[in-house]
Formats: sequence, C-alpha cells, structure tokens
Amino acid sequence: MMTLAPVAVATDAHADVSGTVCLSTLPPEATDTLNLISTGGPFPYSQDGVVFQNRGSVLPGQSYGYYHEYTVITPGAPTRGARRIVTGQQDQEDYYTGDHYATFSLIDQTC
Repeated sequence: MMTLAPVAVATDAHADVSGTVCLSTLPPEATDTLNLISTGGPFPYSQDGVVFQNRGSVLPGQSYGYYHEYTVITPGAPTRGARRIVTGQQDQEDYYTGDHYATFSLIDQTC
C-alpha cells in the first residue's frame, strides 16, 4: 500500500510566494526595471507591460489583467533571459523571479 504525504493548504494572501527579498540584494537591473515601471518606460522589450496570466497560480489568485510582467535585463544574455518583475495593482506589490516564473519573492523596496 502506498502512503501519500500530507498536502499543505495555503491560507494567506502570499502563500505561493517564497517570502520577501530586499531590493538591495537583487541584481542592479531589477532597480532599473522598477524605475522604468514607475516612470512608464520606455521599456527595452515589446513584451514588457503585458498581462501576466499566472497560469501556474504561483502568485495569489486575482482576476485577469491584475498582474503585468517586465523584463529584468540579464547582461550578456542573447534573449530576454529568465529574470522578471511582475507587478500587482496594489502599491509595492512587486514580485521578482530569477527562474522564469518557477518561484517568486515579494520585493521589499525599503531594504
């Protein structure tokens, strides 16, 4: 007989996010991207600002159009690379992923 491991049930608003990360510990290009977001661009890639669909429900569930994604440039990469910032509609609701949406951390811009 196979024994199944218990399943954890998410109960808080950021349960699918792997904690918080200080902006100062992220690559400097993340700060550049946040500055572009706050000023409305111009952005380096045409995909920047598109709706992030949250297909894997990695971020808290919201309606379509709630999240938008932006490229965090990876120096020397021939493509957009794997780094992104995904913004929500609330103030300071910015998430960083360095592994192309597999994991996210909420960005704390005060540290």
